[in-house]
Amino acid sequence: MTSKTTMNSLPLESRFKSWMRAVTQSSEPDASPNSKHHTASRWIDDINRSLLTRVSASALIALSSHFLSPSAGVAQTAYPPPAPPSSYGAPPPAPATTTYGQSVYGGPSAYGAPGTTAPATSAAAPAAGNPYAAPTYGGNGAAPATTYQGGTYQGDVYQGGTLPGPLQGSFPSSTSLAPPVVSQPTVREADLIIQGYPARTGRLMFGGAVNSDAGVTGQVTIDERNFDISRWPTSFGDLFSGTAFRGAGQTFRVEAAPGSDYQRYTAQFADPNLLGYLPISMSLSGFLYDRNFDDWDENRLGGRASFGYRVTPDLSVSLGMSGQNVEITDPRVNTVPELNAVLGDNALFSGMASLIHDTRNSPLQPSRGHYFELSFEQTFGDYEYSTFEAEYRKYWLLRERADGSGKQTLSYSVQLGFSGDETPIFENYFAGGYATLRGFDFRGASPVINGVEVGGQFQWLNSVEYMFPLTADDAFRGVAFVDFGTVEQDIEIDADNFRVAPGFGLRVAIPMLGPAPLAFDFAFPVAMADTDDERIFSFYMSAIR
Repeated sequence: MTSKTTMNSLPLESRFKSWMRAVTQSSEPDASPNSKHHTASRWIDDINRSLLTRVSASALIALSSHFLSPSAGVAQTAYPPPAPPSSYGAPPPAPATTTYGQSVYGGPSAYGAPGTTAPATSAAAPAAGNPYAAPTYGGNGAAPATTYQGGTYQGDVYQGGTLPGPLQGSFPSSTSLAPPVVSQPTVREADLIIQGYPARTGRLMFGGAVNSDAGVTGQVTIDERNFDISRWPTSFGDLFSGTAFRGAGQTFRVEAAPGSDYQRYTAQFADPNLLGYLPISMSLSGFLYDRNFDDWDENRLGGRASFGYRVTPDLSVSLGMSGQNVEITDPRVNTVPELNAVLGDNALFSGMASLIHDTRNSPLQPSRGHYFELSFEQTFGDYEYSTFEAEYRKYWLLRERADGSGKQTLSYSVQLGFSGDETPIFENYFAGGYATLRGFDFRGASPVINGVEVGGQFQWLNSVEYMFPLTADDAFRGVAFVDFGTVEQDIEIDADNFRVAPGFGLRVAIPMLGPAPLAFDFAFPVAMADTDDERIFSFYMSAIR
């Protein structure tokens, strides 16, 4: 070895011995032999730890590549080992002349597949021109794989088997170190278990109302919206615990409304799905009405059955039949043949069909959509006649606040009706009052014979109304309206009997009194018949809890 020979050109064993001599000679001049020995031992321990760190890091890299790489069998790129930490410097890495695996130093290795061990070959002799050149391996230049108890260690990829020395027990004891296979379901389904308790579906309500058409009435209502007619009680406990007659989603309602001029008693049972599964609704009801009119008293007792089918969420059709007994008593005068002919009991039976299309956003205070109904009824019994009716209501939202309050709504409604020649007087059309033509007394805008309001066989009633808020909380609203139309004995429109009544009103919403607002209207007829009765002020107030 000449003086120009560098440390990098020496073989690995010679370099190591030279490095150790430099370490031992760098001690203090007065250092004892034991001190030099301890220094050399300390450096040997550092080298061992450095090598162990390299092996551990390589094993971790191989394990992570096996789990994360889509092709774990491809040999990974090998990089030069980092220099060991030392204050005396370390020899630089070997020249990049080795063709080793799939790396920047050459093409892909033929032994990259998992579990494949490269054939063990002996290193060739150094070239004559450079006795310290880097060794080459075999014909393809690939480094031989080192075998560890049945596994192979090629480059920086550990390919199975038992880890050597201190690495044993650091990873799961598996012959392949492969992650467990997790089978994915072919159909992504899962059982959903919902536990809940039924909300309150029954109500007992008390209320009352007063209006310009029917006087003062009270109201007591029992309403169950989850009724089950087939669930009879088996003990007294079922009656008081609320389990009897409940659970099928049916509706049962009993209502009593006694009053000064008008009394109504009804019982209704409704099933939204006939027989529990058919898309047909059924409704059965019985009623008792009693009303004291100005010209006679009227009592009705009967029942009705109807079946409905919802074609779309907005469109529904229904068929029904009804039977009732109408008793007419206490006529005010006996000079009207139409009235005298119906005194006593009158039996009526009818079949009906109707079609309803409803797109309103609210049934009580709508601001968008429309309501359209067509109905036909054929009556037989003591009287035989047909009735055809049509009703249309349209709502336009003109303006509202950003939060949806303060709605300004324009609405139009029309009612059209025709009845046959044999229609009895108590089934005729009448107009006048809060629900038909404001500005007139109840039934005060109807045909009159000998001072008796006998009604007619034709009606055409219209209303245009504009509603707007008066307060920021919408508790008070104002309305401006025009009601117009007529009721005629025959199917015609007589200009002398045409009624027009513009007006204004106030709506007051008090949530504690119920959903329906209080209504106060003032109307002033500008066109009317000579026999009509006017009423400027009409109102409706109700409360229910």
